[in-house]
Amino acid sequence: VDPAAGTVIATIPVGRRPRWVAVSADGARLYVALSGSPNGGPNVDESKLPPPDRRFDGIGVVDLRSHKLITTFPSNADPETFAISHDGKTLYASNEDTGMLSAIDLVTGTVRASTSVGSEPEGVAVSRDDRIVYAACETSNAVYVVDTATMKSIATIPTAPRPRSVLLSTRDHTGYVTDEFCGAITVFSTDNYKVLRTIPAGDPNTVRPMGVVASRDGRLLYVTTGRAGTLLEIDPAAGRVMRTIADVGKRPWGVALSRDGSKVYTANGPAGDVSVVDI
Repeated sequence: VDPAAGTVIATIPVGRRPRWVAVSADGARLYVALSGSPNGGPNVDESKLPPPDRRFDGIGVVDLRSHKLITTFPSNADPETFAISHDGKTLYASNEDTGMLSAIDLVTGTVRASTSVGSEPEGVAVSRDDRIVYAACETSNAVYVVDTATMKSIATIPTAPRPRSVLLSTRDHTGYVTDEFCGAITVFSTDNYKVLRTIPAGDPNTVRPMGVVASRDGRLLYVTTGRAGTLLEIDPAAGRVMRTIADVGKRPWGVALSRDGSKVYTANGPAGDVSVVDI
């Protein structure tokens, strides 16, 4: 998508159920989480879904010059989301169906290691020194802290019900977790992995925190709210919502900040579109 023109410039076939994307540091490649698990989602009776086809699980690798899929790396079962290490060598994927976290070597294209975490892991974040990876586990109501050298869990951070995304602060030693079923943000220490406080985001019956991104200076958080259709601007130091931007889209989930920090983009699930918010 050309954000200035607001137009789609290419559509790239990548595989089944593309769910999460990230661009390499050099801008040459796009990585895409692909899943052979059947489509689920809100109000879907999963007992009636067909069995998964694991042939379609993997991490698609797209060349951004040619706009073509060049290969698919193995990922273990059902990769949901992922984060790339700051040295660009490893991709850490949450395997939702199996409660695993997998380390994928982006040089060799192989799974280097994997470890069990909580049930239904989703949001993933990597520390600035690449020594720790965090995985938010939706139905365990916890964030698992994994040592990347040993791929062993070293701590568990309790959260409110259904944690979705994890964001690590660039300003201090804190992290943030969006708690979908509680209408809140859990703030934790990256020094001792203890919960510091909980920031209320709104009525949990309507406000469902999903994606989170920080402003360029790291002072503010922007949080999508799913079915509430809003974008929240949160001051974590003050511990409160500063602004609520209404009607940004239908069930906004994914969120990103423009390079100059002036706009926020939200991916709106059922609508099949992306909103551009001038913040």
